[in-house]
Amino acid sequence: MCGIVGYIGNEEAAPVLIKGLKRLEYRGYDSAGIAVLGKPGLLIRKSKGALQNLEAKIAGELAGDILDGSVGIGHTRWATHGEPSDINSHPHTDVSGKIAVVHNGIIENHAKLKAWLTEHGANFRSETDTEVIAHLLNFYYKGDILQAVIEALKRLTGSYALGIICENDPDRIIAVRKESPLVVGAGAGENLIASDVPALLEYTRDVYYLEDREIAVLYRDRIAFYNDEGDEHQRESSHIDWDAGAAEKGGYEHFMIKEIHEQPKALRDTLRARIKIDNNSKTINLEEIGFDASWAKAERVVIAACGTAYHAGVIGKYAFEKFTRVHTEAAIASEYRYSNPIFNPKDIFLIISQSGETADTLAAMRMAKKGGARIIAITNAVGSTLAREADLVMYTWAGPEIAVASTKAFTTQLMCVYLIALQLGRLRNTISDAELAAHIAALESLPEQAERILSEKENIQRFASLQFNKSKVFYMGRLFDYAVSMESALKLKEISYTHSEAFAAGELKHGPIALVDDTTLVTALCTQSALFDKMDSNIKEVKARFAATAVITYDDVDYFNNTADQVFRIPRTPDSLSPILAIIPCQLYAYYCSVLRGLDPDKPRNLAKSVTVE
Repeated sequence: MCGIVGYIGNEEAAPVLIKGLKRLEYRGYDSAGIAVLGKPGLLIRKSKGALQNLEAKIAGELAGDILDGSVGIGHTRWATHGEPSDINSHPHTDVSGKIAVVHNGIIENHAKLKAWLTEHGANFRSETDTEVIAHLLNFYYKGDILQAVIEALKRLTGSYALGIICENDPDRIIAVRKESPLVVGAGAGENLIASDVPALLEYTRDVYYLEDREIAVLYRDRIAFYNDEGDEHQRESSHIDWDAGAAEKGGYEHFMIKEIHEQPKALRDTLRARIKIDNNSKTINLEEIGFDASWAKAERVVIAACGTAYHAGVIGKYAFEKFTRVHTEAAIASEYRYSNPIFNPKDIFLIISQSGETADTLAAMRMAKKGGARIIAITNAVGSTLAREADLVMYTWAGPEIAVASTKAFTTQLMCVYLIALQLGRLRNTISDAELAAHIAALESLPEQAERILSEKENIQRFASLQFNKSKVFYMGRLFDYAVSMESALKLKEISYTHSEAFAAGELKHGPIALVDDTTLVTALCTQSALFDKMDSNIKEVKARFAATAVITYDDVDYFNNTADQVFRIPRTPDSLSPILAIIPCQLYAYYCSVLRGLDPDKPRNLAKSVTVE
């Protein structure tokens, strides 16, 4: 969600903070602000709207003073408590105006704390939950800002990533996290904090991922780490080795279309290290997740995730049951955690999250872990909370994904799910060596096949130019295609704000067909070969209600040529693997509709890349 940056060094802090906030714009925001320790003391500039509004304010009155400071914190806010406004923007200060705080997360007991602090003389100016932190720090401040933080944390309930500076303690920044991500960057004569790595890469590649309830104190020349009791400890840094240019647009108009085009490479990278040659035959190597004979005893697979990752989980359900014959559940993490679920030590509990910081997904994982389930995480974020807390981790190697709407993270998640399902199937003898070899060959072909689809993107663009103004867009399919329909509908509604829904095609006449008329586009996913007859009937049913129709099917299938208004073709692959290819035309269609509507597909309204609160 919100973006946090902080800088202490020898450069002017304000330009570093603004640059860092721009690197975090993909997280979503509706206001921004910075606090800098300048010549007159603690200076605050904040503004509703885009970062350019904040830049204009900084360039105005007292710009010289704020640009003189070399210590500061910054924030892009996505409103939770209180509407977007200059007053509700971060940073927030205490009654003395000497302590400034930026915060990502939610303070659940803020109302109680606000009442108590008001009784003790605090004067609240905003509607935010964050302001209670600043006043609480002031209450406990006795000349040592670190000690004030330690005492204040004992009173806070909820989630938080915090950056704190104090006018009376101008040579350090305090950073602390609980259930919201925060990264510390170690530079040469300068140190930084940020919500995510891209904001740090221009200055350092050596980072520390703060643990839950861990406190970092940043000086210009060193970083000290403490637990929430104030006991100091040592930490090992992590080195970021991916190219900083991967977080740039690289000539593309938007990050989203760049990341759609990066899928062939991401799929290769995710697959390459997991295929090995054994006795002249290719096999799957999943040593990273401790794959051994004990997996064959699994009685159930549970996949928990949110949003796009959940749709990968639904595809995973079909894949696991097809290849392994193990009962598999795909659960929305926010529902699962409240459903009083039943756990079994023989369960395989698969958690999927692009960021590794999704609050509901983490909560579901922790619940399953307490229940004795074996936790395997699929994530793109090395060092994330999910990666650290899971028993075993499988990384997608998709590289940084900046656009809010996930594309390459989704397809690489699917690649990981297929690898696990196929390996488990072979271990349980539910697929043969020949079947495994055929599917490995098919997986290795997917990147090149994805490139072929992308080379014909103009066909999707042309179709979007004719259909982008449809008021209703429905996707339908069966089995794997139904799961792809769910992700396709999500992509379109996320970035074009078009009313879109996904239907299991067999349910069409059980209600959804009442919505179909001449303002509707229906896209049918048709890659499950045994169900072509039934899908053909479904398409004819919506055409009879005057809907425009499109089909996505294989390039060797002529079945729907005389049925649909438009047919988009993908290369032939086993039906069970088709989602990795079938989703690409739908991603492209959503992107082009967004652009044609004059919207920014990278930063859709009201959405954030990493949902770190419930």
